[in-house]
Amino acid sequence: MMMKTIMQFLAFIIFSNAVCADEVYDVLLESMTDKNFVTVERLKQDELQAFCSQPRSASADEARAAELRAAALSDVPIPSDQNYLGDWQRGEKVASNGRGLQYSDDPEQENGGNCYACHQLDPAEVAYGNLGPSLSGYGARGQSIAMLQYTWTKLWNTHAYNTCSHMPRFGAAGILTEQQLRDVMAFLFDPQSPVNRIQP
Repeated sequence: MMMKTIMQFLAFIIFSNAVCADEVYDVLLESMTDKNFVTVERLKQDELQAFCSQPRSASADEARAAELRAAALSDVPIPSDQNYLGDWQRGEKVASNGRGLQYSDDPEQENGGNCYACHQLDPAEVAYGNLGPSLSGYGARGQSIAMLQYTWTKLWNTHAYNTCSHMPRFGAAGILTEQQLRDVMAFLFDPQSPVNRIQP
């Protein structure tokens, strides 16, 4: 009910231009309290979020978008041992787990990636979203350093390639640990992974 009220309030503001963004932020701060993962701190936008929240005409500034992509790319830590792949079975669990970062989740438990919300991965899975592309057969791309680095970067901070991507910044935002990301990488690349299962 609280979320519905907030959304109605925001819709009113958007259509009426009644108050400025700072006043909206103040109202949201006053109406929320911290609980587990969910804190008022999450309402504060970083530069990239602020840029991508603008109307399309304003976020069409390609020079600024390029700066933000470059900044995101420069902050991606490449594993010093060049070991990008963990355990695909653990990665499958991370990809299938949609828990984490909600006020009702246990902060002591690791977050999931909730990958199936947007992607097809295991071809045998029938419940998946299509906001992102199908990743079935991803391992067919091979395991060259370039391909591993590209995928690692995409998982760590997708905005390094697509400024206003809807994909979460799994590494940069601390959603998944480095080991979890290695495991998801293995889920995508390992020939034994269901992602790369050959369909009859």
